Amino acid sequence: MCNASNETTAKRLLEAAGEIFAEYGYRAATVRQICEKAGANVAAVNYHFGDKEGLYMAVLRFVPDAHTEKYPLHGGLNPDATAEQKLRAYVQSLLGRIFDEGRPGWHTKIIAREMNEPTRSLDTLLEEFARPLHQELASIVRDLLGSRATDEGVRLCTLSVISQCVYYHHARSVIRRLYPEQRFGPEDIARLADHIARFSLGALKEFAQQKEAAS
Repeated sequence: MCNASNETTAKRLLEAAGEIFAEYGYRAATVRQICEKAGANVAAVNYHFGDKEGLYMAVLRFVPDAHTEKYPLHGGLNPDATAEQKLRAYVQSLLGRIFDEGRPGWHTKIIAREMNEPTRSLDTLLEEFARPLHQELASIVRDLLGSRATDEGVRLCTLSVISQCVYYHHARSVIRRLYPEQRFGPEDIARLADHIARFSLGALKEFAQQKEAAS
């Protein structure tokens, strides 16, 4: 019973902290604000997370952890899947994470705030989550570009694929105004994932052919 109560308190603190940190930022947010929102004693933060910084890091880890299992980057493919299949699965997974209707609004907001107003936690966040995400895609891109691919080419193409996915989310308020017909429901996201994958595959194949022709 005690363990269940502790887990409930920790979860309430995580949810409350996520909203407060996303709204005010790490530096301006206070432990008292968080505890009042969570209905918890101030001492509970020290008990469960050590201190304010520990709570903040737990919140940052909570966001990607909540979606990794639901949207695995390999999309449930077999290990012997083709690079083309892996790219499609990756794009579908990334868009699924970004546009997940079940995720609270503060999830995206707190990550964006951390990138714009970095704390000491950013390096940990990048190493634990962002770098593996980029490395996974870079491996797929390198396979598609072929043996003559350069590190620069792999890097630029990797960033281009990710940027396509992220832009649709970050600029969706602008996109809706410029293109009112563009929707972002589940079926729309599925079509968008297919478009980005096909568009990227076309570009990657063209780059690979150019390298072969120049050799």
